[in-house]
Amino acid sequence: MALHKNALIRYKTIDKCLQNQHRKWTLNDLIDACSDALYEYEGRDVNVSKRTVQLDIQMMRSDKLGYNAPIEVYEKKYYRYEDDSYSITDIPITESDMNVLTETVEMLKQFKDFSLFSELGGIIQRLEDKVYTEKTQQAPIIHLDKNEQLKGLHFLEPLYQAILKRIVLKITYQSFRARKPSIITFHPYLLKEFNNRWFIVGNKSEREPTINLALDRIIRIDYDFSAPYLNIGFNGDDYYKHTIGVTVLNDDHLEDIRLKIDAWNAPYVITKPLHHSQQVVEKLDDGSAIFQLRVHINYEFERLMLGFGDSLEVLEPSFLRTRMIKKYKRALENYEAEGV
Repeated sequence: MALHKNALIRYKTIDKCLQNQHRKWTLNDLIDACSDALYEYEGRDVNVSKRTVQLDIQMMRSDKLGYNAPIEVYEKKYYRYEDDSYSITDIPITESDMNVLTETVEMLKQFKDFSLFSELGGIIQRLEDKVYTEKTQQAPIIHLDKNEQLKGLHFLEPLYQAILKRIVLKITYQSFRARKPSIITFHPYLLKEFNNRWFIVGNKSEREPTINLALDRIIRIDYDFSAPYLNIGFNGDDYYKHTIGVTVLNDDHLEDIRLKIDAWNAPYVITKPLHHSQQVVEKLDDGSAIFQLRVHINYEFERLMLGFGDSLEVLEPSFLRTRMIKKYKRALENYEAEGV
């Protein structure tokens, strides 16, 4: 249930009042206390009606927020907690709450390398400690793909800050094909994750095309504060509009592709499209389906197609169909060794 912040302030204020057993609290007293608390928060007078506080008390008494507050009326006009030690801040966490908190902690920890989330680090750690002291160890019910051994993750923070502050970088980089590292002047625009690997997208110069660098191939990052940052108005959604993966090609490689996918896999592709341009052209009697999409034919796309094995057939364009045939023939030759 979504709650307005003012409502939470009123609940907390009422709770604080009712914990004070040395004073008798009328409804008007609670209204005044809530008004004062909201004035302190908003910096202006906030009208708190009698009806609002009555509904707040009713909500606190209910189990809708898990409070079940034992608020009672005595002498027909005063409010108090029946249990002197009760407070909404000391509500025991339910098993369902614990499961949600456990998985939330795990998801937040995926982003621990970003300063955007590192400020929450202490909170996450305390929350994690609280979770594990409140419950016995159990297997997680949500499993996220992660690769803790992936190199270069420690560069996420400096790269993120460089994009945020528009700083030109000097990146020492060595691709898999390079014999030795090189130093690249780089204007960073975007951090991109694909297939559990991270990439930085940007330009070397105004005259050169936008490229991506894999974080696991970065050796060192330095800053060039004297160089002007190249601002080309980069938009990640537009840049990757026709691309599966991270390798963006020019429009010469943009094709309308038709695929036939067998009956077993077609429902999966329908419910989880390969690309936002995907359309179902025809559903065949045997349960298979023909799909059409418009994307760049890059390395990642070809690997995706090959990953379907014999359950996928490229119908168009003809050059891609021919290329896939050649790849499968070479793959077959690898299994046709003598004696096998």
